[in-house]
Amino acid sequence: MAAPEDPELSQAQTEKLLQFQDLTGLESMDQCRRTLEQHNWNIEAAVQDRLNEQEGVPSVFNPPPSRPLQGLLGWSYYLIMLPFRFTYYTLLDIFRFALRFIRPDPRARVTDPVGDVVSFIHSFEERYGRAHPVFYQGTYSQALNDAKRELRYLLVYLHGDDHQDTNEFCCSTLCTEEVITFLNTRMLFWACSTNKPEGYRVSQALRENTYPFLAMIMLKDRKMTVVGRLEGVIQPEDLINQLTFIMEANQTYLTSELLEREERNQTQVLRQQQDEAYLASLRADQEKDRKKREEQEQRRQEEEKVRQSALAEERRRRTLEEEKERKSECLPPEPPADDPESVKIVFKLPSNARVERRFLFGQSLTVIYDFLFSLKETPEKFQIVTNFPRRVLPCLPTEEQPNPPSLKEAGLSRSEVLFVQDLTDD
Repeated sequence: MAAPEDPELSQAQTEKLLQFQDLTGLESMDQCRRTLEQHNWNIEAAVQDRLNEQEGVPSVFNPPPSRPLQGLLGWSYYLIMLPFRFTYYTLLDIFRFALRFIRPDPRARVTDPVGDVVSFIHSFEERYGRAHPVFYQGTYSQALNDAKRELRYLLVYLHGDDHQDTNEFCCSTLCTEEVITFLNTRMLFWACSTNKPEGYRVSQALRENTYPFLAMIMLKDRKMTVVGRLEGVIQPEDLINQLTFIMEANQTYLTSELLEREERNQTQVLRQQQDEAYLASLRADQEKDRKKREEQEQRRQEEEKVRQSALAEERRRRTLEEEKERKSECLPPEPPADDPESVKIVFKLPSNARVERRFLFGQSLTVIYDFLFSLKETPEKFQIVTNFPRRVLPCLPTEEQPNPPSLKEAGLSRSEVLFVQDLTDD
């Protein structure tokens, strides 16, 4: 059955036309279109009128010749039988429902869906050969997820092993070269026998009426939707035409979804780039803050070092002053000039200043050193040197000479000039 290609039909009308054909089972597209046009494309009214015709109720567009009495008797019979028909079908549904608990269908329990599909493929190849469309070797749910992720059409085939038309469809249509090429290049193809639990479960979901049964599924309005159903024997050319028509009628949905995904991907990429730029900026700011903190810490340590050094220098200076003052207080008094044991010494300081004082011959050289140490002008570290012959006076105790010699023992005369040599830098 060729697909309608009337350019006057809108996409919505085309969808209603296919849906009406699926619901009513009419083969003729022209008849489906005439019925829908008679009902102003109201698919609910058209389907109801078609069902009325199948039950023997005349169509509202083909009324029988006017027979008032016969019409009145028919309606009376219908109204009288209505309660009985309602009761019958209600009890029948209850019986069927109870029967499912008493004798549950073994196919209703799916334990190995992948095994069911693989087993069907093996049995199919044993019966019809290996020349067939590529079967999706996975569960129905996996096929749906892959078709959704890849934005592809999914064609589902439910194989009725015991149906009289199954062999003809498989041999004359499904396994023909043109159908194999068409399906392999255009869509995913999932199939299973309804005698298998996985196939039975899918048949309950798709609610097929007869076999062979094909359902075209695609992502529409962000959910996987059945957009076409083909039931019964169909020739290869008609099958390809019908599937092509369904794909063309719904291509805009895939295109729209593809554009939305690209937009989402671009938005995601842009957001990722913005996040990366933000993180890079954040890391740069953190690195800048780290360096700033390090510099501040380094300056603080240097300042603390300078402060500690200044404090140490201040303590050392204060200690030196206290030591000078103590040494000055401990000095023996200066002897008078007419004392025969006195020695007059002139000291020449490193600053070229001259200091003069008298000492006694019997006093230790340490006294001379303490006197000079007590002076503010004297360096912190120094030694006393004679001019000629040049020699350093041993004024401080050592391990070899714990008690320094006296002025007389050092060979000093009554009048001397001694030089103070600065040792601070050394």
